[in-house]
Amino acid sequence: MSTIDDAIALAAAHGRHLSARGATVNEAGLDYRVVMASDATGRKWVLRVPRRADVSEGMAAETRVLDLVAPVLAEDGVAVPDWQVRSPELIAYPALPGAPGLTLTGAGEPEWHMDPASPDYAERLGRLLARLHSITPEQAGAAGVEVRTPAGVRQAWRDDVARVSEAFTVSPVLAEAWRAWLEDDTCWPERTVMTHGEIYPAHVLFDEEGTITGVLDWTTARVDDPARDLSAQYGAAGEEMLRATLTAYEQAGGHVHSGLAAQAKHLWDASPIGYALYALITGAETDLVTAASMLNPEA
Repeated sequence: MSTIDDAIALAAAHGRHLSARGATVNEAGLDYRVVMASDATGRKWVLRVPRRADVSEGMAAETRVLDLVAPVLAEDGVAVPDWQVRSPELIAYPALPGAPGLTLTGAGEPEWHMDPASPDYAERLGRLLARLHSITPEQAGAAGVEVRTPAGVRQAWRDDVARVSEAFTVSPVLAEAWRAWLEDDTCWPERTVMTHGEIYPAHVLFDEEGTITGVLDWTTARVDDPARDLSAQYGAAGEEMLRATLTAYEQAGGHVHSGLAAQAKHLWDASPIGYALYALITGAETDLVTAASMLNPEA
């Protein structure tokens, strides 16, 4: 059976009868395959099928995140998924308004549906993040969402670097850059905020005018370093648009500490660490080889 047929069958087993006709698959996510299909009334549904057993373990935590952020983002007209089916093998919810700014083609190539270097997007993203980051650690903790302190964030990165360095050969240039980063007090946050963790155009929905209508995939959301929600903007659009985003962020009430921009860049440069940890979870040979080449490109 195809991925679409499998997902449609899972949905039917959970009381959601959808049609395979016109259904599509999005393979962009590392944790979930996503199938879009319609019911008899024409309403579109999103079916998220976990790629691995460990993914299902985080569903309860993601549910608590969605319950926390939904009313806050709704104040700006931004929707998040309303899970109406939640089981270890399937999550299903009515499709949100808008379309993602980035998808993958059947060959796995990125296909942009917006300009990531657009000043308009930078401003909208800054306002969105200011709203999200306004949720305090106390509110998140009371909702049962994971809370990391500034010291805890830094220690978690130390632990991740140590784990990756033990499992892979890391180039001396990267190893030294990580050491200097971890020891540099100026870029680490003075306070932590509610973050999405993977906020980039594949997870952001837009209407035809470019307005942000929804945010998907809250799998890695927690109270953490605010820079983790800005690093992808630097990676996709560069320094100027990162600065534009921070200007809009500050104007909308976000707190910009002196090292925030630098930290966003550091986190983008540290993306091989995240991929290496992912490869250690999957254990897949292709993932391990890719991670090894990212960590030691001269080899």
